[in-house]
Amino acid sequence: MKMMALTIFTLRLAVCILAFPMYLLDFLGLWSWICKKSFPYFLARFTVMYNKQMASKKQELFSNLQEFAGPSGKLSLLELGCGTGPNFKFYPPGCRVTCIDPNPNFEKFLIKSIAENRHLQFEHFLVAAGEDLHQVADDSMDVVVCTLVLCSVKNQERILQEVCRVLRPGGAFYFMEHVAANPSTWNYFWQQVLNPVWYLLFDGCNLTRESWKALEWARFSKLKLQHLQAPLSWELLRPHIYGYAVK
Repeated sequence: MKMMALTIFTLRLAVCILAFPMYLLDFLGLWSWICKKSFPYFLARFTVMYNKQMASKKQELFSNLQEFAGPSGKLSLLELGCGTGPNFKFYPPGCRVTCIDPNPNFEKFLIKSIAENRHLQFEHFLVAAGEDLHQVADDSMDVVVCTLVLCSVKNQERILQEVCRVLRPGGAFYFMEHVAANPSTWNYFWQQVLNPVWYLLFDGCNLTRESWKALEWARFSKLKLQHLQAPLSWELLRPHIYGYAVK
């Protein structure tokens, strides 16, 4: 065990030395600005690949969204960390969508996605972190969606508290997240080695989050959670969880 920890530390150090220019920019306060500007362009390309490889799982995940619609039959949906809007095509017709993301540079990509998904009723784009949804009223949403977001938030517990607050009683929280691999695998080993540089390179994304634990501890009345090895090209991201929780 000690030898494994020493090996991980040594390899991390070597990777961090190679990434020294990036760390220097971060120290000077420039890296965050660069990421906020460039990350939407990367994500616009990445999500095309991700949606193609995960289409069947997303269709399965979102297949029962309409069951949570309110008395009017219209579904009020809040998407946290909406990014470029890759989930829009999986939402049912007439769905009223409010989007939240802390990065304002996603807005122009969202406008394009909205234009391509006329079956939805777009409500708002709010620039905010998921830990503080004060702009969204209590018990006002039928569904909250969060995909590939819990890996990069600062406080998962606070996010889930806010999700519970804005969901109406009986509403549902849908999630699909990459997570830490099984500790006995080589994938887990390389996740541990590369995580510090990955975190900087991909705007705060963590490879080693055990996000299922936060969901299990949250105050949902029902949790349907599944683990899977996603059919992705990037092996580090293959360990996934997906499902939904009911308030």
